[in-house]
Amino acid sequence: MTSIRPRPATITDIARRAGVSTATVSYVLNDAPGARIPEATRERVRSVADELGYVPHASARSLRTGTSDLVLHVQMDVVQGPLASRFLHDLSHGLRELGYTLLQYGAERSRGVKAARAWAAMRPSAVVAGDDRLTPAGVELLRKADIHVFAVGTPPERAKELGVSTLTMDHHGLGARAGEHLVGRGCRDIAVVVPREDTLRQMGERRLEGVRSAVERTGPGASVRRYEMDWTPESAAELVGTWVAEGLPDGVFGYNDEFSGLLLGALLDADVRVPEQVGLVGADDVMLCRMLRPRLTSVRLESEEPGATARRIVEAVRERAAVHLSPWKPVLVERET
Repeated sequence: MTSIRPRPATITDIARRAGVSTATVSYVLNDAPGARIPEATRERVRSVADELGYVPHASARSLRTGTSDLVLHVQMDVVQGPLASRFLHDLSHGLRELGYTLLQYGAERSRGVKAARAWAAMRPSAVVAGDDRLTPAGVELLRKADIHVFAVGTPPERAKELGVSTLTMDHHGLGARAGEHLVGRGCRDIAVVVPREDTLRQMGERRLEGVRSAVERTGPGASVRRYEMDWTPESAAELVGTWVAEGLPDGVFGYNDEFSGLLLGALLDADVRVPEQVGLVGADDVMLCRMLRPRLTSVRLESEEPGATARRIVEAVRERAAVHLSPWKPVLVERET
């Protein structure tokens, strides 16, 4: 048996069923200002539209108005943490109140012009994408399509070179806050963990730089050691074994809470007392911090009021002006480690 897929309803179908012109349907469904249409007719058109399951075509609307209400967010090719999830959820609500829709685009490894063509085909007003996905040629293609680019994690000098706006998490400030805390607790031999995974390593290096800057500023005589680790219990155990053999650091910044949780387990398995022998700090302040024993000290990134970020994004799009946004502030959450 062959099934016939139903055709989506159009304004012509609504006009025929309601006994009005297509122009009247368009005026009613778009709430066109100044259109003198009796309320009874408006109600009849809306009722027929609901009955037929009519949904306006976003691309057609964009072509008609010359603008798009879509902000395309290209997801990073890594597991998304709770901080990013909360921020995107709040940003989506903030943009919706301003008449825009945040569309999340699934992970895809293409970059440069190939990626830019795929994004531009959706006709967004703006694209939010990681720095590793952008090239000068790709940005130029988006610019010619009048699509505003917000680069995530792009250093200021590169953002200026590309001519893009930025949306940046303050990884340096986060690391600095962790470093200040460890120095304040009397730590003088501080180990900092950087993820081996390519996508996360760049963020880890910035957090490492933040720890180093804080130690240089606040901890005379203190030193920082850099170590790499995979996100596995085996890698954490191997790293702790290295510390036991080389000499235990007295303070550790574990990149984030998941890495720090793995390290906490490995330290306890090696009969290393936390925090008596080794102080430990994570980042993100996820629920895991309160589930572990001892409870994990962490640095939380508090976001500004999401509506403010949404307004600044929309203003940049409408005014075609480059802006550089970093709407998070690092805050220490001290617990037992």
